[in-house]
Amino acid sequence: MRLADCRLLVTGASGGIGQALVERLCGGGARLLLVGRDYAALEQLAERFPGQVETVCADLANPADRQRVLIAARHFEDFNGVISAAGINSFSLFEEQDAASIERLISVNVTATLQLLRLLLPELRRAPRALVINLGSTFGSLGYPGFAAYCASKFAVRGFSEALRREMADTAVRVLYIAPRATRTAMNAGPVVAMNDALGVAMDDPRQVAGQIARAIEAEREELYLGWPERFFVFLNQLLPRLVDRALQRQLPVIRRFAHGAEPAVPTSSSGEQHP
Repeated sequence: MRLADCRLLVTGASGGIGQALVERLCGGGARLLLVGRDYAALEQLAERFPGQVETVCADLANPADRQRVLIAARHFEDFNGVISAAGINSFSLFEEQDAASIERLISVNVTATLQLLRLLLPELRRAPRALVINLGSTFGSLGYPGFAAYCASKFAVRGFSEALRREMADTAVRVLYIAPRATRTAMNAGPVVAMNDALGVAMDDPRQVAGQIARAIEAEREELYLGWPERFFVFLNQLLPRLVDRALQRQLPVIRRFAHGAEPAVPTSSSGEQHP
């Protein structure tokens, strides 16, 4: 779909990747309905792109807020797509996570994404052609120590995207799944950056990620995994998971050193998640 023809609802628009994505899509002529929890950041985006951007400040984990987003989408002229970029991460050893942080992570990353799309699909089906773009993660295909609950949420998003794509195969709705790797955003500060530096893990600039997402939208590419060697490890994990087990076991002392006692992620609508 040409960017100039896109009339997209973007969740997580006030986050690191989200803001870069708004800039890239608006630069291509798209019109956007932005959803996020940071009112000030949304307003700044609306001021930067007058006439192209409308905003809804909402917490998508709240059912009432999801209904407000649905009402806004119904009034958004020629609405034809959703980019699900909202999410939170959590870098810590699983046994050290508390019940509330696990529940919040699943609620934001999985439940809110599915429930909002359930509301929006009838609206999308009215369009001559529509896109559902779910942002996942390399960790949606590769279980990684220190991110067990986060991996569970992203495995769920990947499986959901695959199933929904097949369910919508005889409709005008196309479902895309795009999996970034580690990205340099505020959500990846502190222990995550230190660990990635110690392990030699590359981290992408959000603008680079946004550019690749925009190209995937234009090509309507069903699946895209960003970064090398991350794409290779996803493939290798499917074919030879025990080989990956051994490689990650060698990294365990470093991962544990940085994950032990790490603070859990705070709730946010940012799309700037950890995506190694």
